[in-house]
Amino acid sequence: MKQGLQKGKVIFAGAGPGDPELLTVKAARFLQEADVIITDRLVSDAVLESYARKDALILHAGKQRGKEGTTPQQVINELLVLYALEGKLVLRLKGGDPTIFSNILDELISLRNHQIEYEIIPGVTAATGAAAYAGIPLTARNLANGLRILTLHRPDVIDEKNWQDLATTNDTLVFYMSGINLDILMEKLVEYGVSGEKYISVIEQATTPMQKVTTGPILDFAVERKGTDWISPTLVVIGKVASLQEQFQWLPQHESGQSYFNPLEEIRKKVERA
Repeated sequence: MKQGLQKGKVIFAGAGPGDPELLTVKAARFLQEADVIITDRLVSDAVLESYARKDALILHAGKQRGKEGTTPQQVINELLVLYALEGKLVLRLKGGDPTIFSNILDELISLRNHQIEYEIIPGVTAATGAAAYAGIPLTARNLANGLRILTLHRPDVIDEKNWQDLATTNDTLVFYMSGINLDILMEKLVEYGVSGEKYISVIEQATTPMQKVTTGPILDFAVERKGTDWISPTLVVIGKVASLQEQFQWLPQHESGQSYFNPLEEIRKKVERA
């Protein structure tokens, strides 16, 4: 860092689950002000095209499970520090809300270690965004005692007691990043006595023009949908409230099977051509 250069600042903001109009006013303002934007894969192109400052440096730091080209977390941490120490205003733009199932803690620690100022701006997280666009009231009276937000990234670490609790609770369960492990989830819930009164909704590419919702009684779903290849991002809602989805669905279903968010290989090609 040059002598006398002022440190910059990092803004963490959520871009929402897909629909660019779910971006907050404050996040939009920082998109217009930021010198550097470090963005995740699950941020709509329309957000960047509509709101980002035209001369801003945009760095794609996406992650996609099992895909080549995923940006290591350590590299993201270093980029935040590098540009902030150059005196830049850096916007770290994450899909959904920046504090829900993201690696923000690693990034915050890196900034604190270098005494770099930061702010955290909340966004519409996938649980509330997907449920609203699917017509599911997550805590509907008399149908849910509460709401749990979970991930099934590591089903092997869930013990027998927790599986029993998940199968029998009256809370609505919302699973992030669980499409690839959905068969395991179904098997375990059935094994531990999940009620046939419960329903499941699998919401693919929520809040986007490609949204598709598949809903059914959980015991039937476990058999009929086994082996389905779900399109990422996928959000799973389990509970009695999911039975309301077909009745209150308001967004038309999309059946093309196309991906709304660019896969990592496509992002890399776009960056190389730029």
